[in-house]
Amino acid sequence: MTEAERALWRRLRRQQFMDARFRRQVPIGPDIADFACLKAKLIIEVDGSQHVEAAGYDARRDAYLEREGFTVLRFWNNDIVARADAVMEAIFVALDGVRLRHPPSALRAPSPSGGR
Repeated sequence: MTEAERALWRRLRRQQFMDARFRRQVPIGPDIADFACLKAKLIIEVDGSQHVEAAGYDARRDAYLEREGFTVLRFWNNDIVARADAVMEAIFVALDGVRLRHPPSALRAPSPSGGR
């Protein structure tokens, strides 16, 4: 892991966002996500300068992951190191958005058959 990935991992593994647990280096399809919360279908990618030249590849990869139902967040290494609190806030907001799109079953409307 890069310095930025280690820094983010220290924060992700200590935090608990609405029961979301992150794993690192998660195989998804043909690729490996830097970090993923499979329950929330949220992927976090940490990008260094090599991603400037790989923008087309990253866009195709993100499109594939989004077709598979994932949300992909990308952060530059320097943002993670210099603005860690803002990065964590963006992750929290994304997780909260997932929760609002998929509320817990107790908050969902009852089924027409009354659960039978």
